[in-house]
Amino acid sequence: MKLVEETIILNEPGSVKIILEETDDLWLTYNLISVGDIISTETSSKVHHPSDSGKKSATRIKLKLEIKITSVDFDRNSSLLRVRGKTINSNEHVTAGAFHTLEVEKNKAFDLKKKIWDSASIDSLRDGCSGTTEADLAILWFSDSSAHLYLVGNKQQISVQKSTQKPSKHVDFNIVRSVVVGSPDSVKDEFHAYMLSGSNKVIEAKKSRIVVVTTSSKVPKEALKEVLGNSTVMDMIKNGNVVMKLRAFKELTKMISTNSDRACYGTKSVETAHELEAIDTLLIIDNLFKSADIAMRQKYVSLVKSIKNAGGKAYLFSPMHVPGEQLAQLTGIAAILKFPLPDLEEMEL
Repeated sequence: MKLVEETIILNEPGSVKIILEETDDLWLTYNLISVGDIISTETSSKVHHPSDSGKKSATRIKLKLEIKITSVDFDRNSSLLRVRGKTINSNEHVTAGAFHTLEVEKNKAFDLKKKIWDSASIDSLRDGCSGTTEADLAILWFSDSSAHLYLVGNKQQISVQKSTQKPSKHVDFNIVRSVVVGSPDSVKDEFHAYMLSGSNKVIEAKKSRIVVVTTSSKVPKEALKEVLGNSTVMDMIKNGNVVMKLRAFKELTKMISTNSDRACYGTKSVETAHELEAIDTLLIIDNLFKSADIAMRQKYVSLVKSIKNAGGKAYLFSPMHVPGEQLAQLTGIAAILKFPLPDLEEMEL
């Protein structure tokens, strides 16, 4: 992600001009954009022209649109990012207040304005522009006639594509640290042998970091959970951001099941636990940071910052990923506590 222009101050209105350079940047931008933001970029629109014969002809023209965002959609399978909203200004082709959808594309500049650039938004922007592209892990999981490709890393947490093409079409083995080949049957072993039979020097150099994993599940989402829970795989990427999140979520669910006084979930419980300086690790879905309600968003940003300042850890989860989906079912916010709080619910009252 390339930052072309920047006029931002913490907790003030501001704008940036950005050019996306990689597919990963689309995911980062999805996390940066919120409902209520204003985006402007060049797009094309079909314009109809009347003719003397009564028939209408149409031409496609380029124009720059500025819209106030009402919804953001990211398609993981096709890596398409679309924003929808109302146009701010009118011109000869578009009236102000009309709904329009823009596709955010690579190698095309766009301007993004926010009423408030809070610390979470600025951190997302800095992370995206850091230039770090290395991924922790590529997972190739085979099911029937297709391969599911997952990339696990610091910039793009987990993405998935479904493909029958060679993995080199989607994975740059120069930057992926480790590779997992998995399936419920023998396909994984056959493909592993195929990978190592070629003359690719990069793959040859990384063969010690290519592992084969058998999954019992034939369902992609469940198989991914199995792979990421595999001890050999976890050791390969033990210092990665994603693994630390997975471990935190695993510890949370364990605490809820076996030692419930050392865990809590729900905004009120978490806030009370924080007032008692009891939070060791906060887990929160990033949707709460994308709220159109600025006061609500700032409340959660401040909570995360305060917990970190107090020496605690905080992890953001996407509800588009498996742990994030499960966290969303627990209200979207939860905490692992430093010490038991058996009467936490009574304290809230």
